[in-house]
Amino acid sequence: MLNTETPSLAHTALDQYPTTELVNALVDDQFHAVDAVRKAGPRIAAAVSAAVPRMEAGGRLVYVGAGTSGRLGVLDSVELYPTFSWPAERALALLAGGHGAMFAAVEGAEDDLEQGAADIAGVNVGPNDVVLALAASGATPYVLGALRAARAAGALTVGFANNPDAPVATQAEIGITLDTGAEVISGSTRLKAGTSQKIALNTFSSALMVRLNKVYGNLMVDLKATNAKLVRRAIRLTSFATGADEAAAQAVLEQCGFHVKTAIVALSKQTSVEQAQALLEAAHGSVRQALA
Repeated sequence: MLNTETPSLAHTALDQYPTTELVNALVDDQFHAVDAVRKAGPRIAAAVSAAVPRMEAGGRLVYVGAGTSGRLGVLDSVELYPTFSWPAERALALLAGGHGAMFAAVEGAEDDLEQGAADIAGVNVGPNDVVLALAASGATPYVLGALRAARAAGALTVGFANNPDAPVATQAEIGITLDTGAEVISGSTRLKAGTSQKIALNTFSSALMVRLNKVYGNLMVDLKATNAKLVRRAIRLTSFATGADEAAAQAVLEQCGFHVKTAIVALSKQTSVEQAQALLEAAHGSVRQALA
């Protein structure tokens, strides 16, 4: 029996716990998710390093999963645009059962090996793309079909699974095992298995964006100011990075479409927005290099 399906021996009387003890048991078990991701750190780092040149060559991130795993892939993909200005067309999410499965389970969709392969072909996956295959069990047919098709197309494949020696990890170019063990509620991988996948995806995509010069120091300098909150954040970040007051920061940001990178370089170098943009382009988007 898979570790993720094995009944936990730690909480065999879960349904009899007082409510506070029940809540504590569910919360405390989540700490195992952090431990699992930490142990997988070297493999996640290897995936980031392998992904960077493909992204620099114009490749895409393609997330593939079913159920909870697939929804976590969707979540990571859609957050990259507002956070890092990563183009939406370069962060795709393939979910067993289609877009509707984001909101309602589609019976049997995860068992369709051929559809996984067809969905990869449908988005024309190629050698510059990075396919992130997610499955708690590590053997979901839809995900395996997509993974094999992606490898055949020459893409970099990264497999995330919550069981040791799972096919999704062993058949990927880079396998990442998040060994979270048995769940408090037996087989409910929306619990710590899902938490570990969320942490791992956050870690992978954030580290990748740092390597792609989307961050200066630890500041989110390539965000898209698409709402009032993010406009305020852009002003604060620019002011913090340059020492300029918020009025000066806002004035320059308005000249460059609220692009924080450009405003930081323009204010720090006391140059025009156009010259700041040229410096950033020459520095491959690195604020640190542009300032140097």
